[in-house]
Amino acid sequence: MPRRVTPALMASAVLIAGLIGCSADTRPSAGGQTPPAEPKPVATPTPQVAAGTAPKNTFAVGVRQLKLNRDGRALPTTLWYPAAGQSGGAAKRSATAAEGRFPVVMFSHGLGGRPDDYAKLLTRWAAAGFVVAAPTFPHTSKGADNNVLDVLNQPADVSYALDQVLALDGTAGDALRGRLDGERVAAAGHSAGGVTTIGLFTAGRDERLDAGVVFAGTALGVGTAFAGAAAPQLFVHGELDEVVEYAAGKAAYDKVPWPKAMLSLPKGDHGRALLGDSATLRLVSDTSVEFLRWSLYGDPEAKKRISTDATRGDLATFDDHL
Repeated sequence: MPRRVTPALMASAVLIAGLIGCSADTRPSAGGQTPPAEPKPVATPTPQVAAGTAPKNTFAVGVRQLKLNRDGRALPTTLWYPAAGQSGGAAKRSATAAEGRFPVVMFSHGLGGRPDDYAKLLTRWAAAGFVVAAPTFPHTSKGADNNVLDVLNQPADVSYALDQVLALDGTAGDALRGRLDGERVAAAGHSAGGVTTIGLFTAGRDERLDAGVVFAGTALGVGTAFAGAAAPQLFVHGELDEVVEYAAGKAAYDKVPWPKAMLSLPKGDHGRALLGDSATLRLVSDTSVEFLRWSLYGDPEAKKRISTDATRGDLATFDDHL
């Protein structure tokens, strides 16, 4: 069921409203607002994702749509997945899935956004050997009423969508039958989707998640009481972000009690540098791919490459506690 909005949550959401936005949002941030102090989380042992080796080849990419609905909340979900055939070119609709079992990454879009806005990044993840599922949220997507309060319902939406995606693995006749590894799952998201992602590791903890990637996110509204088994986190934030201040993202990152790293983009804003600039996108893509290869495939060689990719050139600085 959707999470009930209490007066306390309403107050938190007022703070969210001043800070979150979509990739195209250029509104100034509220600035200077910080959430109340919370008890320091207690670190738990790092989960032992079974060691393995991530695919070294680049896959072709298939794309399809799922029509999902959670208690009246329409959640059409885009799936990008490794496909059979020659790599390169645009994602092909309903392409035959590649052989193998692939980790799953749940991706949450920003306020006023949609999954296709992130296709360049998400297809690169799929080409590296991940099934990426991205719900379109009913009140915060492009063309919706942009009710920022509804962000508080979105962690439950993602958990529901994950249920339905993983169910495909055992669905007779489905193109992804036998292709999904439900023991290796991550959550990722941008802006409001970053809030959603943090929520999946705090108040709305989904214990199936082994790792998280937060782009331009903040913990306002969902808190920083990280719970459950340790799940490595990668934060990515532009230091010139005009919507979610860099300091707000760094404050959430600092509260993570698990293995973590933060990729800071000195010239990065809220979304254009991440989604539109090819050099920055390539760096962010390469760094996040190696992080996912390590945290989901258990590939030790990928872990060695994370910091190398992150510090390439002068586009970013990297705080590494992995």
